[in-house]
Amino acid sequence: MFNQHLYGVAVNWDDIPATEIRPGVRRKVYSTDEIMLAWHELAVGMTLNPHHHDDFDQLVLIHQGRCTYYVDGVGHDLGPGSMLLVPKGAEHYIEPVEGPCVNVDVFAPPRADFRDAVWLPEGP
Repeated sequence: MFNQHLYGVAVNWDDIPATEIRPGVRRKVYSTDEIMLAWHELAVGMTLNPHHHDDFDQLVLIHQGRCTYYVDGVGHDLGPGSMLLVPKGAEHYIEPVEGPCVNVDVFAPPRADFRDAVWLPEGP
């Protein structure tokens, strides 16, 4: 579905427009048919959003800023280059403490609820 549009196309996050999800949260989504990357820019003081996913693990990579990332009530202090694997079913949320905090989430398989937000390059 997505791969045919992406083969041989170099992409930079700066090329992908961000969507404001709620105050203090902006998202960009890049996806192949097998894996999805979701870039989130998060403001200090944003509304926290505890949630869980029953269908997939979530790999978190902090690109910029600092945060406390909570998994099943345990806080993890993360900064640029930090990674954390969130197991499916675990309640989790991020609290930016120095921002903006940019985290890139990796989902395999891709999240169905983010499919409409996937960026694709313009055709020739």
